[in-house]
Amino acid sequence: QGMIDDVMRQCDFAVGKPSDADELLPEIQSDKPAVLARLISLVENYPEETQALQAELSAKSAAIKTPVLGITGTGGAGKSSLVDELVRRFLLDHPDKRMAIISVDPSKRKSGGALLGDRIRMNSIHDDRVYMRSLATRQSNLALSRYVKHSIQLAKLAGFDLVIVETSGIGQSDTEITEHSDVALYVMTAEYGAATQLEKI
Repeated sequence: QGMIDDVMRQCDFAVGKPSDADELLPEIQSDKPAVLARLISLVENYPEETQALQAELSAKSAAIKTPVLGITGTGGAGKSSLVDELVRRFLLDHPDKRMAIISVDPSKRKSGGALLGDRIRMNSIHDDRVYMRSLATRQSNLALSRYVKHSIQLAKLAGFDLVIVETSGIGQSDTEITEHSDVALYVMTAEYGAATQLEKI
């Protein structure tokens, strides 16, 4: 256990540095996933030091009309399976277009870690025209990461034709996804209970 703890301590640091943004942002393209990944990590790991970058993202992405589909619903309802099917059909029907998926998983209250298990259901994402990024909520009571907004802006700047945002499992009162998406889709199981429950969403 001591060796494991030592290895974990030595690995526990944020990669990249805020100054990398100056050289990375001009290189952002949908066919350069590593650049997009590093920029998202910079915003996520250095929120205070990248304030200038965040302001630039908001300004540059404001005029970009890339559609954003938000997918939310209760845990285990089949959100990831639905996203996988949407990806499969998108690739078949639009051979010249690219899409980005931003998937959010909940952080555990006890350990602070996140499984990031949405990828288990994704069988169609292994394509050069698909980019997927997993984010942790980093707070136990939220369905979205606070860095979803900037991740969407970066995906727009990269030139993707469609952005899908999948939240972690939510209840009836969580509507945060509507603030980040053009269209919000609520996924539920067939046995959702009384018909009046639908009116509460």
